[in-house]
Amino acid sequence: MNDFLEYEKAKSDYLNNLSVNRLPLVSWDFYGAFLQSINKDFSDLKELESMTASHNWIAEFDFEKELQQENVIVVTDSTLKIVFASHNLNKMTGYESTEVIGKTPKFFQGQATSQETNEEIRKAIKSQKPFEKIIVNYRKSGETYDCLIKGFPVFNKKGQLSHFIAFERVA
Repeated sequence: MNDFLEYEKAKSDYLNNLSVNRLPLVSWDFYGAFLQSINKDFSDLKELESMTASHNWIAEFDFEKELQQENVIVVTDSTLKIVFASHNLNKMTGYESTEVIGKTPKFFQGQATSQETNEEIRKAIKSQKPFEKIIVNYRKSGETYDCLIKGFPVFNKKGQLSHFIAFERVA
């Protein structure tokens, strides 16, 4: 029995003298979630950079900053069909990015959405002007939320309308 006490003391002394920060196993859950989030941000960033290059966009957006601020980035083609939605869409709406591809942003709207605000956004899009509006949208659960949308037309190097991009967050 004495041998075990000596072993435990020696082990304790050894571990206490290590210059390594030891973390409880439970902390790996947080660290793992953080790493997954960074990986998804990186994946979104790479896809957005690829879209910028392949469509010859002349506008420069700080996608990294927007993603770090946990804003949702939605890109539509010129006919307003969603072609990209950042991974953090799920956190804001409950929808996975893959569920909204091919739909229009009206997909998030419903009865409580202001038609007046909707018309103002429609006019800005038609005249290819940037806009910033707060609109009532719906989550997958049916719950409403106020969404701050900063929308921009995106032109290619030939000056032609290529896409629309929106940076969104809960208002």
